[in-house]
This record gives sequence, structure tokens and C-alpha cells, in this order.
Amino acid sequence: MRLVSARDWARSGGAISRPGRRVVGVAAAAAGLVLVAGCQLFGTSSAAGPTGSGTVTVAATPGVADAPLYIGIKDGLFSQAGITVHVVAGSSVGAEVSALKAGKVDVAFGDYADFFYAQQMSPDLNIVANGYDAAPGVMEVLTLPGSHITSPAGLAGKTIGTAGPQEMSYSTEKPYSEETLATWSVLSSDNVKPTSVRWQTMQTSSLVSALQNHQVDAILATEPTIYAAESQLGAIPVLDSCTGATANLPLAGYFTSTTYAKKNAANLAAFRAALLKAQAHAGMAAPVQSALQHYAGLQVETASLVTLGTYPTSLQEADLQRVANIMFNLNAEPTGGGSLSVSSMIDR
Repeated sequence: MRLVSARDWARSGGAISRPGRRVVGVAAAAAGLVLVAGCQLFGTSSAAGPTGSGTVTVAATPGVADAPLYIGIKDGLFSQAGITVHVVAGSSVGAEVSALKAGKVDVAFGDYADFFYAQQMSPDLNIVANGYDAAPGVMEVLTLPGSHITSPAGLAGKTIGTAGPQEMSYSTEKPYSEETLATWSVLSSDNVKPTSVRWQTMQTSSLVSALQNHQVDAILATEPTIYAAESQLGAIPVLDSCTGATANLPLAGYFTSTTYAKKNAANLAAFRAALLKAQAHAGMAAPVQSALQHYAGLQVETASLVTLGTYPTSLQEADLQRVANIMFNLNAEPTGGGSLSVSSMIDR
């Protein structure tokens, strides 16, 4: 699932109905952006829960998926746990993995498929916390109104525009991102050969215009691109990528390097505990809206328009293993990668 910066945002047989609850997230991550939650913000650390000391540097791009990170900063939850959190913009999962391994950042947020792919290429990653799970309407294939594509079957032989790959290798024969992974799974369940579709990669910011100008027949999008396509073009979803075997699929999480985890167990425990409190706060719309408006340049008038997934308050190994299993079943792993055991990556 590609996180979209403000610079990038232009923002089953028939139309899929949209869920009622929405919150917009326009992710604004200018290069060099640094957000700080200082220990002195709320005075002394809380005695409740694990505590750490010093700074935890996190690579992330402000958006819907990682909104709780900014809720934790705004509400002083990390400060109360005794740690200072610096957030720096990550341009891609590949760049984040390199920064983790070089010790330039301590924690990174991103898609599971990309991080699992990176783990199989060079094992050195631990999962710190689950960050964002799918819900209906958070990842869709959309077409223009009046299109002859009215069901998943109609996508065969057509061109779908998608965001480009980050860490995974591009291929027309297998998925190359979290979005294509979930979509290939749903297409297969609907008896549509994913390889019968022409997959065209482009900048996320170009998806809506490419659909408008008929450069592609459909687009595979997440929020806020879904909202942009619907509000600007009246685009209609013909496939929800997170249904059936991919329903409630874990989409993104927080990772660290094995080296950092071994040397900084207390700080990771404090970070995780504070983050999970923030994710519990994100179960209500108001904190998400407030965090996105403050940190991501969100306009108040559009703050109720983007579909939200869920922010889990626990890490379920079996759920994360689902992502790895789908990657294995669709041959989306690096050559010789084999089946990934998520258990070996969990920071306990």
C-alpha cells in the first residue's frame, strides 16, 4: 500500500457500495520533515507501562495508515513513556530498509509485502507492532462511469494503472506491491487470471489523470487516491481488493533491525506500548482528524471523506502470516526466498 505525500495527491457485478465512516488523510511529507515528541512535553514519564530513555527515530510518511504515530506525538504518549520520537520522511520501503540497516533510523513504517520481501532478500528485520489493517473500501480497482467494465471478469484483457513497486521487483507475471498482491488474490478467487490483465505502473499522482484521459481502463488505488477519483471523476469501484481471503488483511506495520532490537529492548517496549495506546485512541474519528490536520496538512472541510481501515491494538502472528502465505501462493517472493515464517521476525 503506497503512502501518498501531499505532492502526489491530486486527490461484484456492479458498483461496490462505500462504507459510511470516512476520514480524509492527505499525507504531506516534505523531504527533511522532522516531528518531535519531547520528554519534557508532559513532565515526568508515566509509571504505567514500559518506559525507556533517549530518542527513537522513525522513518514514516504522514498519512491515514500511520495516523496513530502522530496521535502519540500530539497526545504526549511517547513522552510519558520516557522517549523522544523523531519522525523523518521515508521515500520508499527500500530506502527505509537501507536506513534501518545503516543505523540511520531505529524504526520504519511500511507495507508488509515489501518488508517481507526485504527480509527474504537479507534477513535482519524484526516486527515491532502491527500498524494498519484493511477494511472494506480502503483498496479498490475503479473505472470511469459508463465503462463497460462492470465486474472483475471485465478486467481481463484491460489495462490497470497502479503505483510503482517500492522494494519488490516489478513483474507482469506476479504481484509487485501490497496492492497488487491483494488484488491478484481476489481476481484469482473470482476466476480471473491476473496475468490476463495488463498492469501499468506510474506515479501515484498520475493515476487519476491517467484514468480521466483513458490512458488506462481502470486504476488500482488506496486512499486518498480513491477519494480523488470518486470526487473528481465519479469513478466507480468494480473490485474491492480486501475481501474474501484478503478481508481484514494486515497492510502495514512498524519494523526495526535485529541489531537495534537486541541493544534497545527497553526503548522498543516503551515505543510499542505508547503506540498501541495511540492506536486505541484512533478508534475514534476525532483524534485521527486532528493528527492528520496538524501533521499532514489536512484541510478541515475534507476531514470526513476518506475511508479508514483499522488500527489494531495487538499483534496477531496468524494474521501477519496470511500476508506471507499469499506471497508464497502467488510466487511473489524473491527467487529462492521460500516460505517466510513471520514468527521469526516478531520482536518479543
